[in-house]
Amino acid sequence: MPLIALFLQPEVIYIAFRVFCCLKGVLLISKNYKNMEELSIFMARKQPNHKFTFIDLFAGIGGVRIAFERVGGKCVFTSEWDKACQDAYEANFGERPAGDITKIDAKEIPDHDILTGGFPCQAFSIIGNRLGFADTKGTLFFDVERILKEKQPKAFLLENVKQLVGHDNGRTFKIILEKLEKLGYFVHYKVLNGLKFGMPQKRERIIIVGFKENYPFEFPLNSKGKQLTLTDILEPHDKVDKKYFLSDYFKKKLQQRLKEQNKRIAFAPSIWHENKSGNIGIHPFSCALRANGSHNYLVVDGIRRLTSREMLRLQGFPDSYKIIVNYSQAKKQAGNAVVIPKIAAVAGAMIVAMSQKPIKPQKQYALFNYEEIKTSQQIYANA
Repeated sequence: MPLIALFLQPEVIYIAFRVFCCLKGVLLISKNYKNMEELSIFMARKQPNHKFTFIDLFAGIGGVRIAFERVGGKCVFTSEWDKACQDAYEANFGERPAGDITKIDAKEIPDHDILTGGFPCQAFSIIGNRLGFADTKGTLFFDVERILKEKQPKAFLLENVKQLVGHDNGRTFKIILEKLEKLGYFVHYKVLNGLKFGMPQKRERIIIVGFKENYPFEFPLNSKGKQLTLTDILEPHDKVDKKYFLSDYFKKKLQQRLKEQNKRIAFAPSIWHENKSGNIGIHPFSCALRANGSHNYLVVDGIRRLTSREMLRLQGFPDSYKIIVNYSQAKKQAGNAVVIPKIAAVAGAMIVAMSQKPIKPQKQYALFNYEEIKTSQQIYANA
């Protein structure tokens, strides 16, 4: 094949475009923007048709909504069954979400451009029982499928724990991809870490996006811009209410465990994390916030718990967000929330992609290979 003919092949043009987008992003973020979220929002809002509508399923306390509104979206429907989350959502957005999505007729949902949803992850998570579709919460994905089939939005974004990819040796995730592709969507997925989007929280989640057209979408690059630290997130100890501080007994217990495990305190401030086996890690960032799990105890500098505001900050919520629940509920809500800067960066990349011409021929580039992604995750985790 002549060289010029080779370069004119659709697949080669597609790859070249993706490389160009990556290089362009690196140059822009290094020159003008603090982080990938800011760059992605700027690029999205430059598009002539950047105004769009979206729905917010399994909305929690509204993290996904904040992210998509930053990009230019207008929320036209919200669903969330938990009453405490509904209360928090209403206090901050002025509207109360519809309830149980399984009882809502898809025909009653307004038309929209993008469907968003972090369908419940407990059925697939490390903390949960990993029953997958055998768990009622796992089957809520099929309500997403039901709504996509009825409303046919231009695109969607779904978020879940990274364990979804490997659940049941990849069979669960394969079913999900097949269902989405059967509805006519071109699907892309990637495990993204909150640490790579400017937040001091190691929170890895699988992000799945799909488009009705084969747009030249690329997930945002890991941010090389401004990285928030625990110093930016945490309140000075003397400004924190005494109720958050550990008892002398518990502090001595932690110190004894550190001594037994021969651990040294090398960072200040730091988050101490006790895992399921009782091992304590000391980090200059937070491990993933959890909605529950007593073994996942996060302690600031070994002396106190995170405050409700600090937990929301770790997810990227602004301080203007109203906290109207008690500490136990705040911990649960923050643990179930999304990292807002990460979702905003992906949302911006989606809008930029949807403003381009679809790629032809209409070929799917997101074919699922569990062994391949498992290997890539191991490499990523060790990086």
